[in-house]
Amino acid sequence: MPALRTALLQSSGELGDVAANLKILDEAAARAAAAGAGLLLAPELFLTGYAIGADIARLAEPADGPSARAVAAIAVRHGLAVGYGYPERDTERHGVLYNSAQLIGADGAPLAHYRKTHLFGDFELRWFTPGDLAVVQAEVDGITVGMMICYDVEFPENVRAHALAGTDLLLVPTALMHPAEIVPQSVVPVRAFENQLYIAYANRTGPEGAFEFVGLSALAGPDGVARARAGRGEDLVIGDVDPDFLAASRAENPYLRDRRPGLYGPLV
Repeated sequence: MPALRTALLQSSGELGDVAANLKILDEAAARAAAAGAGLLLAPELFLTGYAIGADIARLAEPADGPSARAVAAIAVRHGLAVGYGYPERDTERHGVLYNSAQLIGADGAPLAHYRKTHLFGDFELRWFTPGDLAVVQAEVDGITVGMMICYDVEFPENVRAHALAGTDLLLVPTALMHPAEIVPQSVVPVRAFENQLYIAYANRTGPEGAFEFVGLSALAGPDGVARARAGRGEDLVIGDVDPDFLAASRAENPYLRDRRPGLYGPLV
């Protein structure tokens, strides 16, 4: 099976300007497609910006809203799947907002939708309701792709649930702040290694309101090695998710086979 070339957009875009951020996403998709990528991942809350305070309620959209349709057009125009973060307004529960991520296929069809389950900090806890579905998956070019958002990947149980469900590539749109650089530098590669999967971790970058995003986006492999890594600034980094290497790594690494679930009941 051929590798899935995966592009990570490291950018904070334009705060509060959805149209400008869609343009940035479109330009990144063109560059990614020209490099042979079949999937592009943008950061957490990319369409609106993160530090938008009460504007979050005004800018939130349904999962099938106008921005989703615009992203679908981008995916079709450039022939690649696109994952991105955005604030979701639940049309069935008035006033309920989620910190969400969506994956759109190269044909423009929605493939997966995820609501952040572990909210971080006063801003998120004030405005968002936590999601209640840990494992969301889709298939892209024969690769089983899972989704979570930022803080979620810092909980080992979350990533292990994906490993047990067969996720090959875990997409993690992120808004990681200083001084938590240890997460992309160490935690993400370790999560990939201990769970025998790839993790695509796409972060925001630079100052935004009261926040300082650290960049350092990475595509980590099942050997714990980053196939691609950004610095601190705006960037588009690209690496390959190789299913043959993944299969060989899983055959050699016994973590999942040697688990003893009967011992772990007290953990939950």
